[in-house]
Amino acid sequence: MDILIFIISMSALIYGADFIIQQSEKIALHYNISHFVIGATLVAIGTSLPEMAVSMSASLKGSGDIAVANVIGSTIFNISLVLGCVFLIAKKISPNRDLFAKDSAWSLFPILIFILMAIDGKLNAIDGVLFLFLMAGYLLFLIGSNQIDEVDEELAKEKFQWTKTLVLLIVGFLFVVVGADFAIESASNIARNFGISEWVIGLFLVAFGTSLPELTISIKSALKNNADLAIGNIIGSNVANFTVVLGLSSILNDLNVNLRENIFDISAAVIVSVMLVFITANKLYNKSAGIALLVILGLVIQNSLA
Repeated sequence: MDILIFIISMSALIYGADFIIQQSEKIALHYNISHFVIGATLVAIGTSLPEMAVSMSASLKGSGDIAVANVIGSTIFNISLVLGCVFLIAKKISPNRDLFAKDSAWSLFPILIFILMAIDGKLNAIDGVLFLFLMAGYLLFLIGSNQIDEVDEELAKEKFQWTKTLVLLIVGFLFVVVGADFAIESASNIARNFGISEWVIGLFLVAFGTSLPELTISIKSALKNNADLAIGNIIGSNVANFTVVLGLSSILNDLNVNLRENIFDISAAVIVSVMLVFITANKLYNKSAGIALLVILGLVIQNSLA
């Protein structure tokens, strides 16, 4: 029964996030914001809502391992699985923006700061506030670097209606919040019934489920040759996961973090983040890079489930 509840609640999370993403993109494009900035802000925050809802719910319920593991796992999945699939599927990837010079460091900064904050074994409210300040700095950076590019013609033809947009946003938020509450409860029960640690459940089962919005949006963007939106979504989503998700979760309740015990998984998140920097530095937007990222994902899964 718990497995069925988990599947239904994750579906609610995904559909709710999809409503929010679509309407956020309409708002952004209505005001002529670039595809990358849309991907790195509104779409990234939208696709991070499942992680946010699940981790905050886990924090309130005292399941800190799920809250932190969800963010670590989502970072690994977002870069290795999502970008790996994008590189394999897209016919051609040639971003209009210099991702290495302007954005790649942002995929690495948050996790390094997370490690420094977690050295004492926990994340507290002060850490959470600092994380939120980091997100504010990222948003200011993006606004300052906004470069208008080609607007989606199909979306531009649609009549923009604030009433419809707000209603769908509210529906999306309700789906996400309710779905998250049931997801965290059922995931904890599954962990207890099968003798699996909450860390492993959060790292794989919950993190994979909450990464599905990023996977869906990024693949759709890649198929439409909109690499800026796809890559911006991943970078922005990872920043939002560490800053907003962990920030708000640690403000609600202290989160215990055992760096020594979970060194492999945290190191894997650092490695894929470094790989993203390397890929953008050398403009390796090709199938070989996609295969390399998926191989790393396979090694992480094999090690963690061994």
